[in-house]
Amino acid sequence: MTQKRKRELILIAALCLAALLLLLWQWLGSGKHGMRVLVSQNGTVVGDYPLSKNREDVFQTSDGGTNTLVIHDGEAWISEANCPDKVCVHTGRISRPGEIIACLPHRLVVQISER
Repeated sequence: MTQKRKRELILIAALCLAALLLLLWQWLGSGKHGMRVLVSQNGTVVGDYPLSKNREDVFQTSDGGTNTLVIHDGEAWISEANCPDKVCVHTGRISRPGEIIACLPHRLVVQISER
């Protein structure tokens, strides 16, 4: 193996390691402390909570609709809803900026946001 080839392999390995460390820092190191859970109903923000603090809230619509929002261990999800299709419940857990859960029958949107 030539000296030039060895240098190229070392450079490629160093770049791969740097990319991996950057990815791990972004995924693990940034934490959930700066992230918020924004809850909107009919286009109006009705809840703004830190993603890092565990809580459970029930949101009600004027026509009797209910959605139960759970925030636990840096994740948010709708655990219960009385809408007919329950897409919001089946969406699962969200934890990254830009992810949303929407309940169209109740006009409720849950979104992860950075602040």
